[in-house]
Amino acid sequence: MNIRSYKLRQEFHVDLCNQVRYICTGNGNNMARALFENLIPDNKKIRNSCIRSFYGGAMKFIDEMNLKGKRVLCRFDFNVPLDNSQNITDDTRIRAVLPTINYALDEGASVIMISHLGRPKGKPNPTYSLAPVAKRLSRFLGKDVQMLNDCMGNEVKAHIEKMVPGDLVLLENLRFYPEEEANDDHFARELAGLGDVYIDDAFGNAHRIHASNVGITQFIKECAAGFLIKKELNYLKKVLDNPARPFVAIIGGSKVSDKLEALLNLIQRVDKMIIGGGMAFTFLKAQGFEIGKSIFEEPLMEKALEILKKAKELGVKLYLPIDCVIAEDKNAAAETKIVPIQEINPNWMGLDIGPATITLFSEALSNAKTIVWNGPMGMFEIDAFGRGTAALAHSVANTYALSIVGGGDTDVAINKTGEQDKITYISTGGGASLELLEGKELPAVKALDRC
Repeated sequence: MNIRSYKLRQEFHVDLCNQVRYICTGNGNNMARALFENLIPDNKKIRNSCIRSFYGGAMKFIDEMNLKGKRVLCRFDFNVPLDNSQNITDDTRIRAVLPTINYALDEGASVIMISHLGRPKGKPNPTYSLAPVAKRLSRFLGKDVQMLNDCMGNEVKAHIEKMVPGDLVLLENLRFYPEEEANDDHFARELAGLGDVYIDDAFGNAHRIHASNVGITQFIKECAAGFLIKKELNYLKKVLDNPARPFVAIIGGSKVSDKLEALLNLIQRVDKMIIGGGMAFTFLKAQGFEIGKSIFEEPLMEKALEILKKAKELGVKLYLPIDCVIAEDKNAAAETKIVPIQEINPNWMGLDIGPATITLFSEALSNAKTIVWNGPMGMFEIDAFGRGTAALAHSVANTYALSIVGGGDTDVAINKTGEQDKITYISTGGGASLELLEGKELPAVKALDRC
């Protein structure tokens, strides 16, 4: 290929990426999603390069790797909720990585799966065993998933050495060892020795710096991201880079401190910002309102005023609650009242947005083309204080916008309303998605550039 042909090909490639970016973000609804996912079905190199361009990294994806006859070590996030009888109550994170597992098996690999579950504090604890996950995986995949009782040691190595293409094994909880969260080099090296290729598809853990997702990339020659991380980066990064407008951010949750950097980053990108949940009371208190016993962070009141000022300077419409549901305490049986924010009883606390605020917020969403939502509007775990979050979920679901929900509590709240199928994309990682909204790089994704 001569130099001119090479340059023309490069220019075409860049232009195609820009067109993909435009289509993905310029028609903010489910049609946009369908267009992107089927636009270049036969050229995975171009597709992957376009997604890389959104993130700015040099990592590879699983469909660019030769897996035939290899032991593929997959880091997943099987941190699923369990009831008191060790039954899985939500298997979303398991179902999300099935495409990666099936792809590796179809390519002729043997698959070794590693994950954490809960916070066992560096010691073996049967309460946090991954055994229920192995059973659920066996059901989904239609084949036996062997569960080993450790993730280290000679017995684990001996079992893995006997594996043949098509075999599946799940190792025990990584966090039974304190070295995992300490990003210990020796622990990372031992894990790396279990596979020929490392695939990270644990988006929910991508903001952590642990041995199994960051340290391990120093000791294995081949590594790549799985299909879940690929999808997460595609949706979350592209809406920040070039969203269809109007672009609306909904930020909730209890504390401003948890979302401060996201607020500061998003206020420079959005057309409208909706602030609800407990964090709204810091903004209201900063403006001089009586908020009673509602949660607020006094040290961040000045920051709240700065954000309000910044929004005004940038022409961003910033919405705060105008009424709320108050109660004497956080109890399902407590008496509740709906009052304007100017009439909050000094001895009561705000625990949800009120009906007038629901109407206000819903009207703000009515013409949105892109919506990003992170954090509930109230204490949604209690039905009496969950109506605001539920109503907003219905409003988001009924827009024509490309809507992205940022995992964590918001994910749970959306599922409670039954509106999950009307949301364009629900992230599997609360903390990881929040860091992307803050404009940060994810350590585990950055680590994949090493291979």
